[in-house]
Amino acid sequence: MTNSVDRRVRASQKRQRLMAAAARVLHEQGVERTTLADIAREADVPVGNVYYYFKTKDELVQAALSEHTAHLDELTGRLDELPDPRERLKALVRAWVEQRDVAARYGCPTGTLAAELGKRTDGTLDTEAGAVIRRLLDWAARQFREMGLSGQGGAAGADDLALTLVAGYQGMSLMANALRDPEVMTREGARLLHWLDSLQ
Repeated sequence: MTNSVDRRVRASQKRQRLMAAAARVLHEQGVERTTLADIAREADVPVGNVYYYFKTKDELVQAALSEHTAHLDELTGRLDELPDPRERLKALVRAWVEQRDVAARYGCPTGTLAAELGKRTDGTLDTEAGAVIRRLLDWAARQFREMGLSGQGGAAGADDLALTLVAGYQGMSLMANALRDPEVMTREGARLLHWLDSLQ
């Protein structure tokens, strides 16, 4: 009995290593350039074992998207512990800026994946990548609603404000990556923080 439990635990750990490796390698290399062997090497798993857990590269892309979702949920869960919604949003921006070196090198993990998958015509992975971004938009919109910003009197509604915030992040990640300049994230992050402070 113990041996079968140990095997299941090891199998679960190996699958998790593969999922985390897929998220890292796909972010750094992109879907088209990444092979199953690249992911196996990053996860320190024999390449033949990959097929036991994931039959295709698309399944590994789905696993990477699941990792992005889990990372986002972990981050927003920590931010939800802050008592003030404006401070939660500002802490989110600071978390983005802390990743400026990674963004300058590879772009936003989910955004770059969504852009690449959006060019494919062979499936629904682009929709799944969009769902991760939608999850962030929904979380941000909830914060703006808690701030009482729901669009009365011609003001931008919570959904519009969330779109502005997340679009700002995607834009600064893209520009930092295109220019290979992490300070783009620092400057644009400061602008987003100022904008959040200005909202009444």
